[in-house]
Amino acid sequence: MASSCAHVGRQIHKTANLFHRNVKDTLQRRYFGLGSAIFQQPAAAVSGSAQKIVIPRKKTWNKEAVLQALASTVNRDPTASHYIFQDDAYLTPRTSAEFKLYSLSQESGRSAAKFFINAYPKYFQKDFASPHIPCLMPETLELQINEVSEAALIERIQLRKLKAAVDMYDQLLQAGTSVPLELTNDLLDLICLYGDHDPARNDAPEQSTDDLGEEQEDVKRRKGMPQRASDLLRLVWRENNNAERIFNMMPERNRRSYGALIRGMVKHGAYTKAFDTYTDLLNNRLTGDVHIFNALINAAPEVKEKYTEKWDLIVDLLKQMAEQKVKPDLLTFNSVLKALRRCGSLARTQAFPVINEMKALGIAPSLATYDHILGIFYKAATSAQGYTEILQEVLSEISGKSFTAQDPDDVQFFKDAMRICLATKDIEQAYRVHTLLGVGENWKLLGDSYYQSIYYGRFFNLLCMMEHIDVVLKWYKELIPSLYYPNSQGMRDLLQALDTDNRLDLIPQIWKDIKRMGHDNKTELVEEMLSLMAREKQSPEVQQSFADCALEVKALYMQSDRRVPLNWSASSLSSITSVLLEAEKTQQAWEMLQLFKLNNRVPSESLMHQFLASIKASNNAQQAVELVQTSAGFCLPVTRSLIESIQQDFDLTEEQSKRTTFRQANN
Repeated sequence: MASSCAHVGRQIHKTANLFHRNVKDTLQRRYFGLGSAIFQQPAAAVSGSAQKIVIPRKKTWNKEAVLQALASTVNRDPTASHYIFQDDAYLTPRTSAEFKLYSLSQESGRSAAKFFINAYPKYFQKDFASPHIPCLMPETLELQINEVSEAALIERIQLRKLKAAVDMYDQLLQAGTSVPLELTNDLLDLICLYGDHDPARNDAPEQSTDDLGEEQEDVKRRKGMPQRASDLLRLVWRENNNAERIFNMMPERNRRSYGALIRGMVKHGAYTKAFDTYTDLLNNRLTGDVHIFNALINAAPEVKEKYTEKWDLIVDLLKQMAEQKVKPDLLTFNSVLKALRRCGSLARTQAFPVINEMKALGIAPSLATYDHILGIFYKAATSAQGYTEILQEVLSEISGKSFTAQDPDDVQFFKDAMRICLATKDIEQAYRVHTLLGVGENWKLLGDSYYQSIYYGRFFNLLCMMEHIDVVLKWYKELIPSLYYPNSQGMRDLLQALDTDNRLDLIPQIWKDIKRMGHDNKTELVEEMLSLMAREKQSPEVQQSFADCALEVKALYMQSDRRVPLNWSASSLSSITSVLLEAEKTQQAWEMLQLFKLNNRVPSESLMHQFLASIKASNNAQQAVELVQTSAGFCLPVTRSLIESIQQDFDLTEEQSKRTTFRQANN
């Protein structure tokens, strides 16, 4: 009886456990989101203690978040052209000249379209875009307020109508209207920013150089010529211009008034006047702001001659900042380092204290900061001597970091760092610089197409010097032409790399790229390629491909209607002839020999011996005699030895013997 009761009890307990598990599994499947919390913390549920629910902060995404996420899933296609040309396959550039032409053409077309939209806005009022895209609609560039009033002055300042704003300001003063100080400061900012000239509109036709007047002649005396007429004008700070006139007429001036004038003077080259204006500011018991001091620090190297005087002036300005309780910012320290680059060897002793002070204030360096450090320790003439560890330390500190643009000089870092790697022939550091370029959005700080060309040109040059040809060709396919269009020097570096690793068999393939990139009119590059092909005899297949390239080059030399024609030299004639002889194209080689006389060039003795060896192989006595006549016609010293060799190795007819004997007597 007892055993049967115990058996019944075990069955009941087993059934209860099975039922409990089934119920638990059912609840977990039904309430999978809450099951773990319910069954894992029964004690808390029984005790009735309430657990605090933390609601996560709402994530705000920018408008490009989805596009950025999609872009992160794909890599750059090295075989594709630049993204700006993908809308029109016809405008896919093949050379650096076409890249510049097509990109400028696209920008010119956009500017022309924008000009017509803004010039005739009444014809472009219908908005097809949904949602509305403001930048596609006409801009309000015409003046709407014609009466003399403060509102009219504000409108002209906002539209950057500098001359019209100055005229309206003068009319307000003539009418006896008092212009508020802040509005006058706005006008000063506009005048000082553009150097007392109306800013050039991006969609307006460029100004003719005939309309620039005497100011153009003044700028021509400066180093370097800007590219546009607007750039010419902005470099000039005229004496007693509208900025100075309005500033002197102001009944009341504050720090912003002085700041606008000082920064405008520094921007447009009036450095001494900027310091005089700062002295006037102090005499009026005013203090400067960080923008004023940044401008003065930039101007300090221009007003002093000696290195110590320049540095003393910079230190004095920094002390005045501390006395006036002006907190420096990133641009302040970058301005100090930039000025130190013009202080010679003194800069190397002061650079690191500046960096330490910068970090003590909690200011994170930008790429421009590191560029100035590299510029201080790596001068162009001595970059390969000493201080080789500075670049390594800089790259170790910024490795893996993503930077944003904070200083206009940020775009200088990558090309300057690669210049140092090239000068020191440090391929490892070059790879580190290139890896840093691929972190985050650092590629945006590489600069415009000109800076990009400099950076990739130096990188590719270093690769050609230091790496094996297989690695060079891998980077060649990776960079060209999607990122870089090499110039003729870059292709010469590649040819030298092929020569170093004895891969001259790839020259025909490189020749195709040379033609595609438009470098087939560069005499030095073509002659370099021809000399490499003619230097050693290759296998019959390679020699045949060399001969085909040589004939293509000959055809280019024979074209007289080219924009940049190639001129025959003794080297190019000899190289092509030698290549054709090695490929057993004797007839074409003989035609090349006739071109020597037509172009007043003299063949070398080695080429004549090579001709003789080819003639011996074909056992052509008549051609041998003609070779002697050609050599005698050039009065070559090798003529006598050629005659002796022909007389021994060929069975000459009586006529042929007389001709060779006659030539021997004349020589």
